[in-house]
Order: sequence, then C-alpha cells, then structure tokens
Amino acid sequence: MLVDFHSHTTESDGTLSPLALDGAMRKRGVSVYSITDHDSLGAYDVLEREPGVRIPGVEINTNYRGNEVHILGYGFPLGDTELRSTLDSNRRERGARARRMVEALQAAGCAISFEDVLAGAAEDTPLGRPHVARALVRAGFASDIDGAFRNFLAAGKPGYMPFDHITPSEAIGVIARSGGVPVLAHPGRLKDETIIDECAAAGIVGLEVFYPTHQPGQVAHFRAVASRLGLVMTGGSDYHDARWNGRTVGMEIEPADIEPFLELVA
Repeated sequence: MLVDFHSHTTESDGTLSPLALDGAMRKRGVSVYSITDHDSLGAYDVLEREPGVRIPGVEINTNYRGNEVHILGYGFPLGDTELRSTLDSNRRERGARARRMVEALQAAGCAISFEDVLAGAAEDTPLGRPHVARALVRAGFASDIDGAFRNFLAAGKPGYMPFDHITPSEAIGVIARSGGVPVLAHPGRLKDETIIDECAAAGIVGLEVFYPTHQPGQVAHFRAVASRLGLVMTGGSDYHDARWNGRTVGMEIEPADIEPFLELVA
C-alpha cells in the first residue's frame, strides 16, 4: 500500500506548494497521505478537504536531552484553538531562533542577514534551519544545502541553535487534547532510544517505523519496540525537496502494518 504520513510544503521548509505536493502524491499513486509542515496548518487552509485521501497532520520540533525529538500529530480538528495557539507561539520562537542563528553565523564570519533568510521564505512561514541553509548557499558560503548543514548548522557547528521552546511531553499533550494522534517521528535519528519509552509514557500513540533512512535492521527493531509499547506504526518520506528526497513521495507499507493507524485517524 503506497502511503505517506510525513511531508512538507512551502508552508514550512519544503519547496513545493501545497497544490504541487498534492499533485506529486497523486502522480505517484499515493492512496492516503498527510502534509506535516513544521508548526503550520497553512497547507490545509489552501487545499480542499478530502477525508480518506488527506489526513490532517503537523510536525512539532523539540529538543530534549541533546536529542532532536519531533512529534507528529494526525487527525485533529483543524480549528482546534489550543493547537493553533501553540503553533503560533512556536512560529514566533522559530523566528527568534533564526535570528540567533544569523547572529552566531555573523560572529563566525558569515556575512548574511536575517533579511537574507526571510528572502527565501514565504510570508508567515515558520522559519527553520533549511531557510538559513538556503541563505548560506545564496551568499556563497556553502555549495549546497547538505554542505550548509554539515559545516554551519549541524549540532556543534557555529550556527546551530536547538529548538527548546516546547518539550516533547508538552507537544504530545497539546496534540492529544486536540483529539489528534501523537506519533514519534524518525526514531532512528535519536541518540538516546530511552526517549521512546518516555514519550510512550507521556502519551504517544504511534511510532514512525517506516522512514527512508531506516535500514532493514532498524525497521525490524522499531517494529519490535512498537509492539512492546503497544504503539501503532506509521511511515512517511519526510519529503522536502527533490534534491534531498531522491525516492520522491510515498512509502510502500503492508496494509496490515498501517491499518491500525488508519483506523485511529479515519
């Protein structure tokens, strides 16, 4: 079954508009999907509602014990006021964090400005490291996005600033209170897997077992973790840009593996 429950548009740090991403999903033959922009539901304000084809989703970034912990949420009412208020607050913090990144990069000798970062983002877009990375590329400090991250924006590099405005448990709580299904994204990127158990105790309902960089052994491992903790399994391409996501949109997942999640968000 071809599905995709992790993707991004120009409403956060992707490079396709919501309409263009929807077109890519349909062209690829993806049967059901979610747009999970960072701290934004803007894509759902653009696209018509299609229950059973497009499931409301969002991704909330947190930093916890030196780990980037991303919480995905699905199936919530799009008008939930607490969720939207939280996302608004997160976007403001993202802007402040991007300013701190620019200041740190300037101190390291990179002559870019906050206005340079804004120039590569749509109006009211939640700012993230990809926007800063693109500014570095345009200014000639990096040859590509990967190089910008590797040399300037990864943990331990001059422009890295963690997003620690909200904790994983707070993100899980606001999604759950909205009536949504909280899921821990890409567990294979965690440095400390005990965080999975902590997130389960805090209320996650699912685990993103199927992910492009998860190797077969990791998929088997996280399948076992999900079973042990009583979590449904999800999967997605984490599509941002054709240059980063060579496999394009869509993840082939056995129906028996994804149906428990679909039953929760139908």
